[in-house]
Amino acid sequence: MPIRVAILDRELCIKEKCPYQCIKVCPPNRMGEECIVVEESTGFPVIAEPLCIGCGLCVKKCPMNCITIINIATEEGSPLFQYGTNQFRLYNIPLPAEGVCGIVGKNGIGKTTALGILSHRLSPNFGEFREHSREETLSRLGISQRRYFESTSEKQKVSVKVQKVEQIREFAKGTVGEFLSAMDERNAKDEMVERFGLAPILKRKVSQLSGGELQKAAIAAALMRKADIYYIDEPSNFLDIEERLKAALILQDFGQGRRLAVVEHDLAILDYMSDYVVVFYGEENAYGTCSGIKPVRNGINEYLAGYLKEENIKFREREIRLSGFSGRERKGRPKVQYPAMEKRLGDFSLSCGPGDIREGEIVGIVGRNAVGKTTFIKMLAGAEAPEGGAPLPKMRIAYKPQYIEPQPGTTVDELFSSKSIDTFISEKCIREMGLHRLMDKQLDSLSGGELQRASISYALSQQADILLFDEPTAFMDVEQRLRFSDLLRSVVSDSEKSAFVVDHDVSFMDSISSRLIVFEGESSIRGSASPPMDKIDGMNKFLQMAGITMRRDKDSRRPRINKPGSALDREQRESSDYYSREN
Repeated sequence: MPIRVAILDRELCIKEKCPYQCIKVCPPNRMGEECIVVEESTGFPVIAEPLCIGCGLCVKKCPMNCITIINIATEEGSPLFQYGTNQFRLYNIPLPAEGVCGIVGKNGIGKTTALGILSHRLSPNFGEFREHSREETLSRLGISQRRYFESTSEKQKVSVKVQKVEQIREFAKGTVGEFLSAMDERNAKDEMVERFGLAPILKRKVSQLSGGELQKAAIAAALMRKADIYYIDEPSNFLDIEERLKAALILQDFGQGRRLAVVEHDLAILDYMSDYVVVFYGEENAYGTCSGIKPVRNGINEYLAGYLKEENIKFREREIRLSGFSGRERKGRPKVQYPAMEKRLGDFSLSCGPGDIREGEIVGIVGRNAVGKTTFIKMLAGAEAPEGGAPLPKMRIAYKPQYIEPQPGTTVDELFSSKSIDTFISEKCIREMGLHRLMDKQLDSLSGGELQRASISYALSQQADILLFDEPTAFMDVEQRLRFSDLLRSVVSDSEKSAFVVDHDVSFMDSISSRLIVFEGESSIRGSASPPMDKIDGMNKFLQMAGITMRRDKDSRRPRINKPGSALDREQRESSDYYSREN
């Protein structure tokens, strides 16, 4: 049975105006149970939550609107599929319709399992661990699920763009052109090469591609196959904001007239590309289920709230709130001033203006790929030496690099046993980032998301004055990103440390940054960095370079990308208000 929370507002509950309709209409009461009774000491109705069946009749019939019944997400009934005794189980699957289905939810709650069932690679076993005939399976499915399985063949084909695109290097040994030709089942290679801008790398070996180049090739390859369902897992990883928008537009266009499901943890991009969304929820690596189809804005806002309105289900204890910088961060004293810096790496040149960072401040660093953001961070960290100019001030630095190389033979617990660790902060990081279950694991055995969480927590726990994070949100789901956002702001504010953060997730950068450094230039040729500037001015400059306008959602306050050519997009461009704080 589900867990229910019953709320009765006694300030609104007035017996003289209502002869306690809730008691009269309650089905358990009518069956002889005492689900809703009048408490003698107060004279108010009391609802017995264990007996409540969640029918909602008391809520609907109460003329004073003083009753709220909320179902708390928990396991109920038989699962649709279970891997084995005491192993992960899935209770529901999204049924794809035409268009782009955006899937939002944390990692480890059944998105990949659902895909396996939809593609007939996994067959529903209802938690019984035996073979079921097609007739028996259909008879035990719900009406919508039965219709889907009756209308699809066991030969149904699914094209998948995997989350970890680096896996492609293991089987694609030739050039990019050869890899794409081998995947081209729709004679769409020329079209995809042009749309993703892959022509300059066609003769390059797949093993030599950068993360962003490999991501674009992987998405193109998945879309070139003939399939009944297309499943694209985290297409934004390794891509900058302009590349993310370009990929989103391609996916949006491709999804028209097809069934395309996209898992994406960058909320602004998910919002931008989706025709509708499905919310996954549950307990990580324990059980999972999903909501029905929801309008994009409503679905994302309900996910952030942790409460599904139509289903009347609360699946998270606390609401995820997106917040900007505080006045204290803006007015803190300068902590470190750094000089103008220059650096040349082969044919690439970088110039950075002088700047400072204040106590308790987080400075965001934005710009397209390959214009020097990582090089700038490395110079601050001392991993790269700037050429000429004044020397950098001495600082205690904690640095989380873009690409993490785990130390073999070291457990997570041993990592956090270092003498340089602030134990109070490390305990907070371990708790907030959910690392307790990982403490006995070897670092080189962790998944990408687990390693990222361990690495950013380790950097945040260092006894350092300046924290440097290069793309900390890669491989993390929405909840982990926003939890890290809260954690980073809290640690920096309480300890009066300072942080520089490079990332491409606009929602995340909006939630943490006090000021912004904006990088301009031509990828792999030249780059230049502005001094830290006011966040509004910085976002306006950055979004104008990217060619997009953004507004805030009126309820959740999350940033949303305007559709190109929409009335609001045109209005903001005309007023040069690319980053609107109002709407």
